[in-house]
Amino acid sequence: MIRNLNIFLTITSILALIGVYALKYSVEETASAKLALEQRIQRQEADLSMLKADWAYLNQPNHIEPIVKRHAEVLGLQIIDQKQIGSFDALPMRPAPTAPDTDALNDLFESLEAGVDPMQAGADPLAALIEEL
Repeated sequence: MIRNLNIFLTITSILALIGVYALKYSVEETASAKLALEQRIQRQEADLSMLKADWAYLNQPNHIEPIVKRHAEVLGLQIIDQKQIGSFDALPMRPAPTAPDTDALNDLFESLEAGVDPMQAGADPLAALIEEL
């Protein structure tokens, strides 16, 4: 009986050992894949940073102006006249602010001072105020 138990425990220990080693190698493989992915992300971020710097340089007016002058005839570009953009006089004025209706708020404060809970009374003065606005 004890011999069978020892054999069973030995086999169980060997299987657990194999499982632990398999898990260890699986975790190491996952860690190396994570490290490779992080390095790839860092390379792509560096490339993106370089592309942003190039884009900023290429969009500088000092860089674009000679190109535009070389191809002005082909592109058919003309100098913009201020009248094409518009003026401040053409913008509509803001509407005059209206005075808020304070009657609903006064009713709410009066009901609160009287000790009446407006939510339990059935009437909702805040909803009435929102509807009025």
